[in-house]
Amino acid sequence: MEGILAKALGQDISKLAAQEKQLLLSRLLARLAHEIRNPLSSLDIHVQLLEEDLAQTAPQMREKAASRFEIIHGELHRLENIVKQFLSLAGPSSLNLQRVEVDKVIRHVCELLRPEAAARGIEIVMKVPDMVPVLTADPGQITQAFLNLVINAIQAVEGNGRVEMCVRPDEKIGVLSIEIRDTGPGIPAEKLSSIFEPFFTTKAEGSGLGLWIVQQITTAHGGAVGVANASGGGAVFSVHLPLHEKEVVHG
Repeated sequence: MEGILAKALGQDISKLAAQEKQLLLSRLLARLAHEIRNPLSSLDIHVQLLEEDLAQTAPQMREKAASRFEIIHGELHRLENIVKQFLSLAGPSSLNLQRVEVDKVIRHVCELLRPEAAARGIEIVMKVPDMVPVLTADPGQITQAFLNLVINAIQAVEGNGRVEMCVRPDEKIGVLSIEIRDTGPGIPAEKLSSIFEPFFTTKAEGSGLGLWIVQQITTAHGGAVGVANASGGGAVFSVHLPLHEKEVVHG
């Protein structure tokens, strides 16, 4: 993946520091967003024109084409969302801070990924206390961070394993901690310090961006993310987010 980045930017990045790689990655994402958005706009216009043309055809033809246009519009919308994600990662994006009930976000993430995990023989388990402090955060970005961490854990487990999400609030120090544990092989000790670098991955199916994005989102919220190997095997990712409010909600 570093080779792709170097080719796209016309630079040798092998000796650059992680921060410099992140800056180059931001430039590439901004360029990709621009290059993709232009043809997307053209496609959207021509699809609308094609729909207008087909409106003059026989009812059977319009009915047959309707479902296909629905798919096309859905895919165009999905690509536009990808472009927006590129743009949000390309530079410092403002946070849409709201009151976030973290237990609901975690349940949503687990339910969303449970079918994929089950297909691999992996059990997803939540450990959430009855009373969870309200978090002031960007709900979309926080959800994305947890999705990336659970997907990373699922990919790390070869099968017939377990992924566990634990919420540990500590209002005395004003921190809400979320742990994601897996029963995979863990991370080689010599690679622990590099795990959050862009394009770094220990898995064949990983892009090397998921954990980097988690770090960017967590840092933007004034928090921190860390990783360690569990004593009984597997990896443990810990997200620590500051609590700005003392109210709690029932889990």
